[in-house]
Amino acid sequence: MAKQPATTSRTLPDVLPLRMLDSLGAWTLGLLDHAGSATLLLLDALRWAWLGIFTKRVRFGLSALVSQMLRVGVRSIGIVSLVSGCVGLILALQLAPPLDEFGRKDLVANIISVAVLRELGPLIGAIVLTGFAGASIAAEIGTMVVSEEIEALEAHALNPVRFLVVPRVLASIISMTCLAIIAVVVAIVSALYVSNAVLGIPFSTFISNMLDQAKPVDFLTGVFKGAVFGLLIGVIACTNGLKVSGGAAGVGKATTGTVVQSVVAIVIADLAFTAVFFALGLV
Repeated sequence: MAKQPATTSRTLPDVLPLRMLDSLGAWTLGLLDHAGSATLLLLDALRWAWLGIFTKRVRFGLSALVSQMLRVGVRSIGIVSLVSGCVGLILALQLAPPLDEFGRKDLVANIISVAVLRELGPLIGAIVLTGFAGASIAAEIGTMVVSEEIEALEAHALNPVRFLVVPRVLASIISMTCLAIIAVVVAIVSALYVSNAVLGIPFSTFISNMLDQAKPVDFLTGVFKGAVFGLLIGVIACTNGLKVSGGAAGVGKATTGTVVQSVVAIVIADLAFTAVFFALGLV
């Protein structure tokens, strides 16, 4: 009787690295595919926005932009003001005890002004807008994809990027810029109030220290960050919405992915800006 050839079997330690490498490769390819889709969508949206603003043959759709700004930006003012006001109170109360040990409790204004203007103002507004409006945009466009409304637009020779993406991306940029300014103002006002009412720092001292420490470039960098964060939120939300598949489950997945990806992209962009500004001597 012929002897059967010996079968070779891989043990778990041999297979595990291959599975990890396979998962890493699939994740990397998926990330590159998603980033490429978002970049192409952004370029297409910029092209339609340029044609709508600077040419007469393409109507811009100002009413759609205003409608999206009301839905995305105006309705976010309350929650952004609440969160930024609480952050201002927290910073003032947390910074006072260690500074008081050195007899410089009045420096609370110096630290808060720089932190809020450069970082916390645009960052708070962006994170709130991501949960409030970014997920809503992805769910809205995803529902239109599932219900075949996008195909209906294309059947009528209406470009979905022009009519759906451009107003939402522009509204996210403009709204996020305004929300960053609102967050800065509310955080500083709340810190000013608690510093005077609880910590005993006079209004004149707080304002004088803040003006001595803060520079116009701090405010401008914060506003610029807010605009870029708004662009990221709008593009990521629209990209995930247009790529929805699989019915209601796909809409939920796109909504969750929008929030996670937007927050990660915002933090990475914030780190990149901070590194660049540090290299240029702007911080």
